[in-house]
Amino acid sequence: MTTTPRWRTLTRHHLFWPVAVLVVLLLVNVPFTPDFFSIKMTDGHLYGSLVSIVLFGSPLILVAVGMTLVIATGGIDLSVGAVVAITGALTCSYISDQADQDALSGVLLAMGIGLAAAVVCGLWNGFLVARMGIQPIIATLIIMVAGRGVAQLITDGQIITVNSEPYKLIGGGYWLTLPFSIFVVAAVVAVTVALTRRTALGLLVESVGGNAEASRLVGIRSRRIKIMVYVFCALCAGIAGLMISSNTSAADGNNAGLWIELDAILAVVIGGTSLLGGRFSIGGTVVGALVIQTLTTTIYTIGVPTQTNLVFKAAVVIIVCLMQSPKFRAKVFGGGRFGGRFGGKRGAEQAAAPADAATTTPETVRTMEVS
Repeated sequence: MTTTPRWRTLTRHHLFWPVAVLVVLLLVNVPFTPDFFSIKMTDGHLYGSLVSIVLFGSPLILVAVGMTLVIATGGIDLSVGAVVAITGALTCSYISDQADQDALSGVLLAMGIGLAAAVVCGLWNGFLVARMGIQPIIATLIIMVAGRGVAQLITDGQIITVNSEPYKLIGGGYWLTLPFSIFVVAAVVAVTVALTRRTALGLLVESVGGNAEASRLVGIRSRRIKIMVYVFCALCAGIAGLMISSNTSAADGNNAGLWIELDAILAVVIGGTSLLGGRFSIGGTVVGALVIQTLTTTIYTIGVPTQTNLVFKAAVVIIVCLMQSPKFRAKVFGGGRFGGRFGGKRGAEQAAAPADAATTTPETVRTMEVS
């Protein structure tokens, strides 16, 4: 195999462009911070820019993983930011009322209350979408708006501070020299991958997103699948809410998780999952979330003015999405090696064509309807 075919095979992989952009963003920081890649051990803990990116990106990774499954079913969840705020507000409110805030039983109970509220929000979203037939963007918009108000009612419009060492561990503590939140994220991602790739659950989710009616006709309970993914997404957002409030030892009903839903959607898209539903990539979503967090870090590192950082961020996201498009690469790079899978005019036509009619058989049609 020659170098060119190997390069084209590499560029065809759905993770190539997100990983490439992530590497470029990391390298951009080096001229401004020469020790950007250095990791130091201080007081038995690892510190460094790379560790900080993963630490501060952990809540986004969790929310994006849950969002991936929702988007895979053809839905969207705009309420995750409000769920983050509600979970943190309930948990910190309960802990602050305890005589001993370091009591492990009280902290666990508070976390259970917060996560239970997140699950209720997920059930509500799933009920509206799957049972009532309301469009996902409208159904989840309800909690996005009302949930933020509920969080502020819980906190009485104030920032609730706590002083609990056990609770501090979740988002700001360390274990085995690494931030504890990294282990939480790794566990959630591992469980999600195991359930969606080692069982039939992932295929069922993709089937519902690809063709919900065909899935129903072959016996798949698409409504249950949709409710399940909305509950899972809310649960991930709830865990993220625990991390955020734990890291700051405070609950801010107004600002906690603000606009995290948009970053999560961007992370999913950058990771290669289509907003139309169907095939999804958990690994791609994790890389996409790291791209978003690295981009945020890079903006502050290179000194982009505060009033223009959102524009800069949007420009980079647009470039990433365009580079992932085979049609765009075919038009810009032609038949060159950067053209990836499709090159030149013929490549653009292949990218636009849905399938080759000559290879479509009744068996493949039935398979497409199921999957």
